[in-house]
Amino acid sequence: MNTVDLHTLTGAYALGALSEQEAAEFTRHLAHCEACTQEVRELQETAARLALAVAEVPPADLRLRVMAALPEVRQLPPIRHEATVVPLRRRARHRLPYFAVAACLAIAAVAGGLAVNARQEADQQRDRTTRAEEQAAAVSALMAAPDATFHTTAFKGGGNGTVVASKRLGRAAFLYHGLPALSGQRVYELWYSRNGTMVPAGLVEPGRSTGTMLLTGGPQGADGVGVTAEPPGGSSSPTSAPLGLLRV
Repeated sequence: MNTVDLHTLTGAYALGALSEQEAAEFTRHLAHCEACTQEVRELQETAARLALAVAEVPPADLRLRVMAALPEVRQLPPIRHEATVVPLRRRARHRLPYFAVAACLAIAAVAGGLAVNARQEADQQRDRTTRAEEQAAAVSALMAAPDATFHTTAFKGGGNGTVVASKRLGRAAFLYHGLPALSGQRVYELWYSRNGTMVPAGLVEPGRSTGTMLLTGGPQGADGVGVTAEPPGGSSSPTSAPLGLLRV
């Protein structure tokens, strides 16, 4: 098995679906492949969370409701059959294959669902990583632009931010540090100021106090960037006084 084939076995390895020989070979591969090691760890954690998610605790009053309903349930009369004595071993031989097949089908269904969900979550993680790498490359290019400008200010309530802009590239980025958490699930929203009109320029990712983000749209025609606290999802126009204003 070549290295390319080994890279495709992370999901099967995480779910224990490889043969002994394949598992042993893949284990040796993990000792030299950090990417596969990380992906296997994430898939195993995802599978564990999904397994816990299917467990349901019955309501506390379920037993009381069942017992209360029993007097209203009519008991069926006994069903009469011709007496046929079947040895216990014979009956077990007939029943075991059915239960074995049912168990295998149940396990296969659960394992298949776990594998699909684990793969989907891994794909989403890779998409997030790809977007983060693309944004980091764009911000690096922006900061290296010959006409890049840098303006920094402190915000009311704490934290500070810097706007990096290049009209030549038509891009701007917001670098922030120490932003305090907002009450009422509000979010930080950025705005371009264009001739007195505030144009939405993006939302700071909730829960992050430090980070970098590319602004939506370009800085052309803008004389500044404002930051406000807005309801979840942001607003089409500011609903509160600016926490900070930065020149562009």
